Amino acid sequence: MKSFVVVERPTTWAVKLPSSVEILTPKEYITSAAIQKIRRARVYNLCRDYSYQSAGYYVSLLAEARGHRPLPSVSTFRRVHGRLINSQREFQVIVQRSLADLQTNDFTLSVYFSHNLAKRHDRLALAVFNLFPAPLLRTQFLRDEEGNWRMKSVNLISAKDIPENHQDFVRASAKKWFSNPKRVKAQIPTRYTLGILVDPNEPTPPSDAMALKKVIRAAERQHIAVEMLEPEDIGVVEELDALFIRATTSVENYTFRFARRAAEAGIPTIDDPDSILRCTNKVFLAELFERNRIPAPKTEILYTSSNPEVPARIPFPLVLKQPDSSFSQGVVKVKDKESFADACLDLFGKTDLLIAQEFLPTDYDWRIGILDQKAIYACRYYMARGHWQIYDRGDDSKGDVVGGNSDTLPIEEVPPFVVETALRAANLIGCGLYGVDLKEIDGQALVIEVNDNPSIDGGVEDAYLKDDLYDLIIRSFIKRIEERTALSKS
Repeated sequence: MKSFVVVERPTTWAVKLPSSVEILTPKEYITSAAIQKIRRARVYNLCRDYSYQSAGYYVSLLAEARGHRPLPSVSTFRRVHGRLINSQREFQVIVQRSLADLQTNDFTLSVYFSHNLAKRHDRLALAVFNLFPAPLLRTQFLRDEEGNWRMKSVNLISAKDIPENHQDFVRASAKKWFSNPKRVKAQIPTRYTLGILVDPNEPTPPSDAMALKKVIRAAERQHIAVEMLEPEDIGVVEELDALFIRATTSVENYTFRFARRAAEAGIPTIDDPDSILRCTNKVFLAELFERNRIPAPKTEILYTSSNPEVPARIPFPLVLKQPDSSFSQGVVKVKDKESFADACLDLFGKTDLLIAQEFLPTDYDWRIGILDQKAIYACRYYMARGHWQIYDRGDDSKGDVVGGNSDTLPIEEVPPFVVETALRAANLIGCGLYGVDLKEIDGQALVIEVNDNPSIDGGVEDAYLKDDLYDLIIRSFIKRIEERTALSKS
C-alpha cells in the first residue's frame, strides 16, 4: 500500500524511507488529481495546524473521503480535544510506574511514532499513542496532592514543533515505523491490508502457527497484505482495512478494545464487539436460546447466595459454569448436594451469576463452523480419554491440558438437523465467524454454546477443506471491505 507523509517543509524530512513512502506538501495532497485517483493509501499527516477548516484538518478529512487511512484521523482530533482518559486502570498503572521516580510535579512527554527519547518512558509513549493515534504528540502530566500522576493535556504537534536536538531521533523513529517488521511483505501489489491480532504468550490460542501461515498465504493469493498485531499495537487499527482477531476474546481484555476501536472506525472485524459481548457470556446465550426456542440442555441461572438452591429441574450430576468460561475452564461437574455447595462457594467468588446445566454424556460434541450465515466446516470433538470434557486440564497449576481426538468431515455428511440447529443459533448472534457446539441425542441436536472465536488449527478444522477454508475467510473480508467502501460513496 502506498504511504504519504504530508508536511509543510518536505526538506526537513531528508531521511531514507522505503520506496513506497512519498513526501508531499498539504497542497500537493489536497489538489493532486493523480493522488485523488489512488484507491488505497496511508497518509501520515504532520501539518503544523489541525484546527477546524485548516489545511491539516482537510488532509485527514479528504483522506477519509478518498478511502485512504489518515494518521491522525478526524476522530483523533476530536478525542484530543475531548475528555482525557485518566480513569482507565491499565493506562494509570503504566503512568504511575513510568513517572514514579521523578522529583518534579510536572512532566512533558513527547511521543514520536509511538516512541520517546528516554527508553524508560517507551511503554508510556506507546500507551499514549494507543489512546491518541498520531505520529507526533506532546503530553503533559501533573502530580496531584495524593502523589498520583494524571494526564493534564495532550496535543498534536507538527514537524516544526520538534526541538532541534530531537530531530535525529524522530527521523530514526519514522524510518523504523515505515520499515515495520510486523508487516508481512507481499510479493505482488496488494489491494487492502488485513490486521491479524495474536498473543504470542497465549498457551492455547484459537489458531496455531500453521493455520496463521495458511491465512497469510490465502491473503497473498487474493492480493491482500497482512500485518501481524500484538496486544500493544492497538494504535495502528485505524490504518487497517480489516481486522481478524486470533487471540482468545473476552470483554475484559484487549481483544474487546481492538474490536470496539475497529468498529468505531468502520473497519470490518471478525470478531465484532457485539459478537464478543454476546458469545462470551453464557447467561446471555441461555436467555437467547430459551426466548427463541433453540433446543438446548435444561438450564437454570443461579444467583449468588450463601446457601444457593439446588436447581429443581436439573437432576444430579449437573454442570456448573461461570458465565465467561471457555476451553473447559470455569466449568465443574457436581454429583450431589455437598459437591454442589462446595463448587458454588468457589465459583461465586468470581461472579454473581452461574449457569446450571443438565449433564448429557456423549462420546463427542459437534462443532459447526459458520461464516456469513453459512455452514463451512464440521468437526467432531471427542472427549479426552477417561474424562467427561473435550479438554482434561489435569493439574491447572502445572498447565497440564490433554485434548481428545477429532475428525472433520464435509457439511453434506452431517445430519441435516444438526446443521440447521447450528445455523438457527448462530444467526441470532450476527453475521460473523462462529463455532456452534452441539450434542446429538436421540435424533435431536442440543446447542451447548455459540463461540465467537472458534478454533481454526492446521490439520483439524481445515482437514477437509484445506486451503479453501482460508480462501473463504479472506473472501469474506474482501466482501466486507468493498461493501463498506460502496456504502461510504453512496
